[in-house]
Amino acid sequence: MKKVLVVALAMVFGWGGVNAWAAAPLKVGIVGLVHGHVAAFLAGGAMVPAGAILKRPDVELVGIVEPDQVLFEQYATRFGLSESLHFKSIAEMVAHAHPQAVLVFTAPSEHRRVVEECAGLGVSVMMEKPLAFNYQDALAIEHAAKRGGIHVLVDFETSWYGSNTKAAQLLAGGDLGSMVKVVVRDGHQGPEKIGVQPEFLKWLVDPAMDGDGALTDFGCYGPDLVTAMLHGESPLSVSAVTQHLQPELYPKVADEADILLKYKSAVVIVEASWDWPFAVKQMDVYGRTGFAKTVDGSQMVVRQERDGVERKEIAQAPQAPYDDPLHYLEAVLGGLDEGDSLSSLKTNVTVTEILDAARRSAQTGKTVVLPLARQD
Repeated sequence: MKKVLVVALAMVFGWGGVNAWAAAPLKVGIVGLVHGHVAAFLAGGAMVPAGAILKRPDVELVGIVEPDQVLFEQYATRFGLSESLHFKSIAEMVAHAHPQAVLVFTAPSEHRRVVEECAGLGVSVMMEKPLAFNYQDALAIEHAAKRGGIHVLVDFETSWYGSNTKAAQLLAGGDLGSMVKVVVRDGHQGPEKIGVQPEFLKWLVDPAMDGDGALTDFGCYGPDLVTAMLHGESPLSVSAVTQHLQPELYPKVADEADILLKYKSAVVIVEASWDWPFAVKQMDVYGRTGFAKTVDGSQMVVRQERDGVERKEIAQAPQAPYDDPLHYLEAVLGGLDEGDSLSSLKTNVTVTEILDAARRSAQTGKTVVLPLARQD
């Protein structure tokens, strides 16, 4: 049984070799430029450690769909993009440029529409987290993907952290014992204070476009990590509390959220914030015989029952294609099984169910029991 769990988590978190996956450059299109993370995908950065589209030979950008001409021109000037890449619609881009997949950088409220259009055209999708903040939208996305025979993947920055990979490995290998509690902290100073682009801020603080501020923005990381580690298991119930600590900056959405997930044999606490002094992405995994605490993408602290003291470790970066979202997208399109991976549609439908339940709990002040009702 222990060996089976280790192999399963190796597939989820990517610690294990894989065969070469890309024989030719992957042709991708971009839908939307209003999500600031698109810059990292174009030119590289912390969110795409292996480099991004304009700097790598294995991926080719063939088109961009963005209705705002001025915004497109801003990106074209900044990154040296040709006007010939600009298309009016997904259908036009697919007909003329033939992308194998599209990368979505719209508000989450647009994800369902984009996936449904792409499914009708037979084009796979990778979007920035979260999949959705409304459970029914997630189910509609799942239905569209099955109907169109496409892949739908979700990119989380923390999916490519060596520290998270190592913590999951220790848990799966029995080094920590069975999971008892997980605490996940994700947040930063807030979009206003870190100076996100105006088009990015516009939808981040609009509840119709992004749910409820920090709850949606950072509350999705913990459910994603834990759902993958528990091989798709859903919590029994969800409780959440949100606060407006900076109402002058964020009058319509919460800037602070705490979510409690109750599982059959474990408890998970998710702390999401736009109020912290600096960016934080950490996970504490407590087992019955030890713990593993991640400090950032590589640093971690581990202690086991037999140890007298905790030890600091530097986790190695995950192996390709688990080292960045574009490598992973290429591999999945090449036949790699998504399983219960951090980016898989299956995992992220569950993540959305948790997010939706958390919003309902925060709004009503009551614990929400899962599963949520499906509207067929």
